[in-house]
Amino acid sequence: MELRLGLVIDQERCIGCEACTVACKNENQGSVGFIRVRTQGARCKDVPSGTFPDLRMTFMPLVCNHCDKPPCIAACPAGAIEKRAEGVVVLDWGTCEGCRACVDECPYAAITFDEDKEIAEKCNLCAHRVDKGLEPFCVVCCEGQAIHFGNLNDPEEAAGRLAHRQGSFQRLVEQGTGPSVYYCPQMEPRGV
Repeated sequence: MELRLGLVIDQERCIGCEACTVACKNENQGSVGFIRVRTQGARCKDVPSGTFPDLRMTFMPLVCNHCDKPPCIAACPAGAIEKRAEGVVVLDWGTCEGCRACVDECPYAAITFDEDKEIAEKCNLCAHRVDKGLEPFCVVCCEGQAIHFGNLNDPEEAAGRLAHRQGSFQRLVEQGTGPSVYYCPQMEPRGV
């Protein structure tokens, strides 16, 4: 079975606390976290969806999708972005020339530009931790235990099982990038 690392966000468990964003910022000593949390379907947080009395909050952490066919790689003239064998897309900040081509090319708006450092930055899925057998720091710090990491091709792992559960979805699949981040909405009605 081919190894394909990725994330699955359980929207039933995500409470929109942004602990993942803070963890990302701290782990990467960045000026920003590479995860943005928003209410699904709205730009601001705390906007309920549904019709009374069946109102609910659905949060959507947005992160680099570690695409199977990442358009940011071809866009980078410096060769600062590469896709590793297990599917993690990494940006070498030391090689980045700050041209912003990758920022413009990413359909997920997952690559940011640090004006102070004059380089592009993105989630590397904590490759430095993964290489040591650890999970990405956002997964470890998620208060709701909503972020799952693992081999998306392995149905024995939680990430693989959830990624292929009925109702799970990926963002912007029509772009043809093959995102490695899945979202699982609530599957069963609440209450009696």
